[in-house]
Amino acid sequence: MRVRMVVTALLAALVLAGCSGAATPEPGPVEPTAPANTSEELKQAKRDAAIADCPTSDPAVAAVDSGLPDLVLACRGGGGDVRLAGLRGRPMMINIWAQWCGPCREEAPFIAEVASANQSNLMIIGIDYEDPRPDRAIEFARVLTWRFPQLVDQDKVLAGPLQIAGPPQTFFVRADGTIAGRHVGALRSADQIRGQLEQYLGVTL
Repeated sequence: MRVRMVVTALLAALVLAGCSGAATPEPGPVEPTAPANTSEELKQAKRDAAIADCPTSDPAVAAVDSGLPDLVLACRGGGGDVRLAGLRGRPMMINIWAQWCGPCREEAPFIAEVASANQSNLMIIGIDYEDPRPDRAIEFARVLTWRFPQLVDQDKVLAGPLQIAGPPQTFFVRADGTIAGRHVGALRSADQIRGQLEQYLGVTL
C-alpha cells in the first residue's frame, strides 16, 4: 500500500509537469519539441530506467488468424524493430498505454506489481500509443519501475486491426500468437490481472 501511495504521488508530479489527463493529446505543437525516438537522450533515459530491450520476432513465420496484426513497431528508446505477428513461443500480456492517459495512470501500479512478481514464462510488453512526448513516456516507465519492453505506435496503426478507440487496452496472447482475450479500459487491481492471466492464458503468478 505504501509503495502504491509513493507511485501515485510520483505520477501526480508528472501530471503537474505537463502530463495531460485528457483522452487525447492537446492539438497543436508540443513545446519543447519531443526528441526523436532514436535520440541519444532517449537511449540513455531508457538505460537509466532499466527498461528491457524489445524482444526478437520471427520475420518469416506466417501471421495467424485471430492473432496479432502483421505490423512492425519501433522499440521505445532505441533498439530493434518488432514484427508483432512474429512474436511466438511465450504467452504474452500486451498493454496499450500513453503517459497522457488518465486511466493508464490508474492501472499502472497494478501492472507494475504483477510485472515485478512475474517469475513465469509470461512476456509483458507495453505499447506507447500516440504519444507526443517519448521523454515523458520513458520517465513514466521509470517512475513505475516498469522494466518490461516498450514498443511505439505513434501513428495509431493498431487502431484498425485491433479495434482500439484509445488506451488503455490489454491483450492476452497465447504462445502460438493467437489472441485469447482483451480487457478494454483500466485494470482495477493486481488480482484482476492475475485472474485474467489464469483465465485466458493458464498462467498462474
